[in-house]
Amino acid sequence: MTGLRVLITCETLNARGGTELYIRDVALSLLRLGHTPVIYAICPGEVAADIRNMTIPVIDSLGSLAFTPDLIYGQHHLPTMIALQHCADVPAVYVCHDWYGHNAFAPAFPRILRFVAVDVTCRDRLICEDGIEEARVLVLPNSVDINRFGRRPPLPARPRRALVFGNYTRENPHLAALRAACAKRDIELDVVGELMNNAVSNPEETLKHYDLVFAKGRAALEALAVGAAVIVYSGIRFLGPMIRAEDIERLIPLNFGIRAMGDALSPEELAQRAAHEIDRYDPLDAARATDLVRAQAGQAVAMQTIVEMCEGVVVEYEQTKAGFDPRKEGPATAAYLARLQAQHMRLLQQHQQSVQHSTAARLHKRLKRFPRLVSALRPLARTLVR
Repeated sequence: MTGLRVLITCETLNARGGTELYIRDVALSLLRLGHTPVIYAICPGEVAADIRNMTIPVIDSLGSLAFTPDLIYGQHHLPTMIALQHCADVPAVYVCHDWYGHNAFAPAFPRILRFVAVDVTCRDRLICEDGIEEARVLVLPNSVDINRFGRRPPLPARPRRALVFGNYTRENPHLAALRAACAKRDIELDVVGELMNNAVSNPEETLKHYDLVFAKGRAALEALAVGAAVIVYSGIRFLGPMIRAEDIERLIPLNFGIRAMGDALSPEELAQRAAHEIDRYDPLDAARATDLVRAQAGQAVAMQTIVEMCEGVVVEYEQTKAGFDPRKEGPATAAYLARLQAQHMRLLQQHQQSVQHSTAARLHKRLKRFPRLVSALRPLARTLVR
């Protein structure tokens, strides 16, 4: 089947995160295979500009869409539901990328015929928390473009340069502890990512300069494909093992994610765990792990599977839509809105509790014991905020 018009949805294309780059790869694969992808992002950004430079349209309003798509390929529940309401009589696929994310839960809507989980953790969320029928859920792990992420020269006998590669790391006691663990082994540690304000658009070049990489998810997969030794790391408090060749088959379906790590660690515990894993560095085993990743997780096969699934969903809907009852969509939308409202209330309550326990709130409570001092300070405060 050729010539499908596919509307891909997402909340944002600001950061170079796993979801944003997954969307870019899917859209580009659809384009190369003769389909017409269009991306609807509530908040386009830097990645949107990159995608548009590939001649893939990116819109932030569905009013810009002058045709009815054949399929909605949804990321994030809110833009997906907006697209489903805007595009009547169009089937959809929904992709769950995250266990924790507030925008990742799946809306149970009649026209969403397939639910894709990027790992078995997300599959369990879809089935056990979102109530999706198991038969409608597919686990399609992340993949890596092995042509783009070429292999580096063989690793040295011991690591000299290390990299924390991810968007969730910032300067904090945990990062300081990791630096200290590396420094004791004469390993220079760098950090690249959004929160460090130095995210890179060409990670395939950056990764070639590092022997050891701390990363999770797609970033870990890319580092392995290039040929680095990789330790699974959330970027904050969770640190997993040095990835061995024997672990690859087990860890790919886990997306090198939270289930590949242990419990949350203090900075001291993180340093101790990191030291243990660094000492397991084995350049020959790392090379075997790279061989397996490049053989098993190549993007060409994965994207072909996704495109064939999209084509299959369009055919299935055409064959079965006569049996669809549009009256079921109203209650499904109402159930989604109720869940969205409950989530909003939880987040609002968490924010209120955070404010109540903040330093400013505690200081304000103490100052209330001294009304004369408050009266004296109030004019000064007004002057400062002008």
